[in-house]
Amino acid sequence: MADQIQQLQEQVLQARQNGNKLNIVGGGSKAFMGREPSADADTLSLAGHTGIVEYHPVELVLTVRAGTPLKDIEEALAAEGQCLHFEPPRFTESSTIGGTLACNLSGPARPWTGSVRDQVLGIRLLNGKGEHLRFGGQVMKNVAGYDVSRLQAGAMGTLGLITEISLKVMPKPAASVTLVQDMAMDEVIDYMNRRAGEPKPITGACWVDGKVYLRLSGARSAVEATADKWSGDVLDDGDRFWQQVRDMQHGFFSDAEAPLWRFSVGSTAPAADLPGPWLMDWVGGQRWYRGDASLADMEKLARSAGGQVSLFRGGDRQGEVMQSPPEALKTIQRRVKNSFDPDGLFNPGRLYSWL
Repeated sequence: MADQIQQLQEQVLQARQNGNKLNIVGGGSKAFMGREPSADADTLSLAGHTGIVEYHPVELVLTVRAGTPLKDIEEALAAEGQCLHFEPPRFTESSTIGGTLACNLSGPARPWTGSVRDQVLGIRLLNGKGEHLRFGGQVMKNVAGYDVSRLQAGAMGTLGLITEISLKVMPKPAASVTLVQDMAMDEVIDYMNRRAGEPKPITGACWVDGKVYLRLSGARSAVEATADKWSGDVLDDGDRFWQQVRDMQHGFFSDAEAPLWRFSVGSTAPAADLPGPWLMDWVGGQRWYRGDASLADMEKLARSAGGQVSLFRGGDRQGEVMQSPPEALKTIQRRVKNSFDPDGLFNPGRLYSWL
């Protein structure tokens, strides 16, 4: 447990004075995301900036330093029968809470429990001027005006160094059951959406390798009653399946070098006419595709499905990997970047080549 804010602040101020750039690194488990880090930038490491600052189980609020590994947070919460409801992915044992927020990563329960962005109450941030700022707070209702804390979700460190995060936590469900059955890809989208629309304790809906998996979590009586009513076989080790999907350890993700595309689309959008392996999560709202393709072609498919696409892993990381925003949005993003980081110190080009 260590507070290294003074050292981090000094490194930012020194970089600004010398005209250097900084690549922000936590546990290093998400180095494959975004464009390739600048080879000319110095490393700004949060690996030693760890520890729980405050935890109030009764009030369901946790404040933690950004370099704290997710496994440490989850162990502390489990001791109180609580959890992070957005199910943060743990790509490695070193995965941190700061990187999870910066990359806006959430697990299979996302459609029902919200994203990491939804659970953030407040943050502390080192901006490009070396100022240590506080946004939001540590209670459920604390935001008036523009919510800067949530702006950090998905910014991939380009707006500053997140040093501390306050989050909502929730009780762990009393029971969980996973149902599985065979189903074709052209049938499963309608099926998952119909099931998700029922007033039942569903917290996971995924399709891969010709099988659909539905997770029921909550009060034991409600879970068991729904499992008896719905079709499908009970999966003996359901928790392990969802952990593998969450952490990208399922066999679908085994080829780390192959281009892996992430589509975020309307859950009812028809399946894309694209040959190759698919995995659908979030009731069909998050779709993974493995295969060679151009970003331009993938963008056309994503727009037709009412969403966006990114080259999540593998492929050419020198070019753009995120879907290009409209010019008006680019202008806004540049202005926001300039407000937080006027000298462009943090993660240059990591999100877009022009940012």
